[in-house]
Amino acid sequence: MNTELQPVAPLSDDPKSAGQPVVVIVAHHDDIEFGVAASVARWRAEGAVVTYVIVTDGGAGSNDPDVTRAELVERRKQEQLAAAQVVGVDDVRFLGYPDGELQPTLALRRDLTRILRQVRPYRVVLQDPTSVLLGSEYINHPDHRAAGEAALYAVFPSSETRPIFPELLAEGLEPHKVSEVFLTLSTQPTHYVDTSAYLDAKLKALACHVSQIGAGEDAVNGALKWTRDWDSETGRKVGVAYAETFRVMKFDQSRPQSEASA
Repeated sequence: MNTELQPVAPLSDDPKSAGQPVVVIVAHHDDIEFGVAASVARWRAEGAVVTYVIVTDGGAGSNDPDVTRAELVERRKQEQLAAAQVVGVDDVRFLGYPDGELQPTLALRRDLTRILRQVRPYRVVLQDPTSVLLGSEYINHPDHRAAGEAALYAVFPSSETRPIFPELLAEGLEPHKVSEVFLTLSTQPTHYVDTSAYLDAKLKALACHVSQIGAGEDAVNGALKWTRDWDSETGRKVGVAYAETFRVMKFDQSRPQSEASA
């Protein structure tokens, strides 16, 4: 990991970002909780209104032959809603694309562009589509990369370009220029968020995903411990107790948000 990572300034420190919406786009229920929930909790404390977008239906998240896909889809939806509530997020959008088969199609990009034009966020968080091999033990899930690619191209060029998806104009959705993109699951992070005060909220949110990480000692000694240890090691490298990292891209920071959105 780059030891020269820069800290992410509080949203409230910049008049262009203070009070502005943030949209978080991921492939699966629990992706946010594993990766960025502590940052979300901090951004909520700084005054941001946050929208979650879960692209797939989560129906491939179990190998138990006694669990039907329909049952799992509904269970994971309720788990995600509960997890979002822990960090103060009320707006959760479920797109329902089949889990495990996601492709970065024009239809998906249109759906994401629609949300960006509706919410008009200052910052968009998405999964880095360029990440394939993460360390020596994890192959990045293809759904993560597909969701990330579609989200990235929804940010640019689709959200801000009038002739793309004219049907959205017919819905009354004018173009919107996003000011910042935060890529999670990146092998090339540039910034970190000091989440030391928000780790407990992250772990409480992650614990809502019982269908994925289990409950009780299984969760405490498994996914929750792994997540705490990971964020602790990340924090150690940048000199704080706990941290989450992102590859950050900033666009047109010299112009006011009102002009950037025109």
